[in-house]
Amino acid sequence: MSAQVFSMRTGLADKAAEREPLLSIRGLRVGFRKAGSQFEAVRGIDLDVAKGEVVGIVGESGSGKSVGMLAALGLTSKNAVVTGSVRFKGEELVGKPAREMRKIRGARIAMIFQDPLSSLNPVMTVGAQIAEAVRLHQRVTRKQAMARAVELLNLVSIPQPERRASQYPHEFSGGMRQRAVIAMAVANDPDLLIADEPTTALDVTVQAQILTVLRSLQERLGLGLVLITHDLGVVAGHADRVAVVYSGRVVEQADVSQLFADPRHPYTRGLIASIPNLEESRDRLFSIDGSPPALGRLPGGCAFHPRCIHAEARCRVEDPPLHDIGGGRFSACHFATTLPPFHSAALAAASLETGSLIP
Repeated sequence: MSAQVFSMRTGLADKAAEREPLLSIRGLRVGFRKAGSQFEAVRGIDLDVAKGEVVGIVGESGSGKSVGMLAALGLTSKNAVVTGSVRFKGEELVGKPAREMRKIRGARIAMIFQDPLSSLNPVMTVGAQIAEAVRLHQRVTRKQAMARAVELLNLVSIPQPERRASQYPHEFSGGMRQRAVIAMAVANDPDLLIADEPTTALDVTVQAQILTVLRSLQERLGLGLVLITHDLGVVAGHADRVAVVYSGRVVEQADVSQLFADPRHPYTRGLIASIPNLEESRDRLFSIDGSPPALGRLPGGCAFHPRCIHAEARCRVEDPPLHDIGGGRFSACHFATTLPPFHSAALAAASLETGSLIP
């Protein structure tokens, strides 16, 4: 990504940071009861999202990034135990009655789920489903709601929206279904939009189109946007700020330009080094050694230490908190300020030769 684009996105993030957070999460923990035991999937997430800001949440599958945002919206299963604070426009959401949360979800906060096909009713037309979302939160007639549905399909660049509104989900392509789900999400002009892996199972060309639609809507409507993804390329091109999640915790948070230029956590460095580079020729791609710990089997101290080349004795007994390391960035590493300069290409190549994790 060019320095010019990085500079532009950093400027946007700086402006967003000056405003009061739209969403403020502090110490969010999510556990699940099973067979008399409780397993924590989220172990204390802190995150702010400002109006007009795009925040990317990145991590491997099972890291807790999706569970954390579902818990923030009160969408966890009955065996979940949610603690901490989630404030939306100053209003506490944790512990809020389900009836009140239903008034917030879909109206003030909307979410786009991973699989658009499972989000749509196969026996209702797409237009009818979008119109239903409109009527759920607005006092309008069926005719007005359907007109709004057509308008929304046009907004997300679906061709011939009047005709498409009368079709069923199976008549849409995967990319068009995702656009329809996005249209439904913004039907009631929410302040915050959460997109959970919005490009999963889509081909590369369609992925780019969907991300362009999301970014365009975010800028046009002034939304706060949270992009949950495992793809660093998505956040590099579309986010203002990034939170990296590992084993249920945010381990690094920074403006997108800072994060890619000089990551201050070994896990983030490993993720960036694993991105294929078309300008280089490698016999094999770099990967982080080992795998994330299973729920209920966390190692002592820092959860990443078994996979980290920098791990020392204190890492095995002390779990470093997410702390301010200056410049508006945060890291949960004991050695965040003393890590050597980061050069992803050279370090990844060296790691492949030695079999050791990138420093």
